[in-house]
Amino acid sequence: MKVLLVNGSPHKNGCTYTALCEVSKSLNQNEVDTDIFWIGTKPIAGCTGCHGCDKKNKCVFNDTVNEFLEIAGDYDGFVFGTPVHWGGICGSMTSFMDRAFYADLCGKGGRFLLKPAASVISARRAGTTATWDQINKYFALMQMPIISSRYWTIVHGAKAEDVQQDIEGIQTMRILGKNMAYFLKCKDIATKMGISMPEQETAVLTNFIR
Repeated sequence: MKVLLVNGSPHKNGCTYTALCEVSKSLNQNEVDTDIFWIGTKPIAGCTGCHGCDKKNKCVFNDTVNEFLEIAGDYDGFVFGTPVHWGGICGSMTSFMDRAFYADLCGKGGRFLLKPAASVISARRAGTTATWDQINKYFALMQMPIISSRYWTIVHGAKAEDVQQDIEGIQTMRILGKNMAYFLKCKDIATKMGISMPEQETAVLTNFIR
């Protein structure tokens, strides 16, 4: 079993990374392998709704989003981390998640279906819970069980050293890792016992007109 932790911060080794490392360490201690994927600092365009991913099963823009999609199917769970910018997910991470999840939803899919996911939010001060609500909507729409902790999965600090001093936040990250490891082990046992995945139905898309 292995989990991919996505660092959506423009700072490779900053507050978000520090929090993700705590989750990773906890997962490792509970027999789950981990990797960290940094989305980088190059500009990430937003989704244009072109539906090119319908046929390609990846985004038409060949950048870090496709690098992520190329490996995502190999993982059993995901943790997406983002700093708070203007009271929400940072812009590059929003574009990244919009395109990555839409490409899977409109393409052949299967990379994320019923795989557990969690969010990690870092902020100097405010905007954390609004960001937590925002990021978890992606998981809910993709049928991904949302893994929680004993508090909202947030840490505070203006720099990595500050996050290490957020004792409650660090504990929340540890418990998040333990909870995800437990869920993954339960799912693994269910699979070995022959419990099948739920049958998927063809999507029915309506609007307020028809």
